Amino acid sequence: MAAVRMLESGHSVASVARAYEVDPGLLHRWRQEYRKNPVGAFPGMGRTLPMLGREADLERMVGRLTMEVDFLKKLLQRFESRVEGNGAPPCTRRSKKK
Repeated sequence: MAAVRMLESGHSVASVARAYEVDPGLLHRWRQEYRKNPVGAFPGMGRTLPMLGREADLERMVGRLTMEVDFLKKLLQRFESRVEGNGAPPCTRRSKKK
């Protein structure tokens, strides 16, 4: 109901969809349902399942950890390729010519 109220007050569908993490098509359907029957459009208790929020948090965590692992793998590959040359990492300083 809060999402539909935001839409009715002039917010864009895209901003409301981002705020409530729902598909824009679903918002259109909710608004249409509300306009047809404002009193009986949403007969439910208005409660969300707590597991859905927890599941979304876990999916975000998996994504973040995957990115961290990929970053560390690339870093390790760069380090290993530098060490393979002569057994020691190359010097990054250049000696000045005299």
